[in-house]
Amino acid sequence: MKDLIKNEIIKSIEVKNEVLNSPIVVDQLELLVNKSLNALKKGGKIIFCGNGGSFADSQHLAAEFISRLRFDRAPLASIALGTNSSNMSAIGNDYGYDQVFKRELKALGSVNDVFIPISTSGNSPNVIEAIHTAKEIGMPIVAFTGGTGGKMANICECIIVPSNSTEKIQEVHIMMGHILCYLIEVKYFNK
Repeated sequence: MKDLIKNEIIKSIEVKNEVLNSPIVVDQLELLVNKSLNALKKGGKIIFCGNGGSFADSQHLAAEFISRLRFDRAPLASIALGTNSSNMSAIGNDYGYDQVFKRELKALGSVNDVFIPISTSGNSPNVIEAIHTAKEIGMPIVAFTGGTGGKMANICECIIVPSNSTEKIQEVHIMMGHILCYLIEVKYFNK
């Protein structure tokens, strides 16, 4: 049993080492920090969305911005699409599940926001629909995905975790989200 536990930790470290040693991923994350800082300084917000574990990650990361990560500070504008269960059920029932994030983004998003869709496969139809809507609005989009980036890699900028393991991709997405929030806190509040 202990060997299995250690093996899973080693696998996680290996994926994180690939990210650490990828100048592309590090550069993309730095650019996302700058885009997000610009959005917040213009009165915009950081908008997340995802399904399943990525939905939970979206909520987790939005909460880090609204509450705090490393120190007490004013809240930073952020939202995870889909957290209003009445919206989700009404839109899903009336328009279809592929429209749930799109409709909310159309109602709540602006050109001053940054959109961070999350999908381990890059193929979630409702996330892809939301990306098209973000493009129509004109907001910057940087997706978190994994593997080959899926369909999302062909329609928006993606930070792709070099793995095909859903849980390892999600572990790195949370790490990148925490780095994003940490750097924004430090830069925005001059700490």
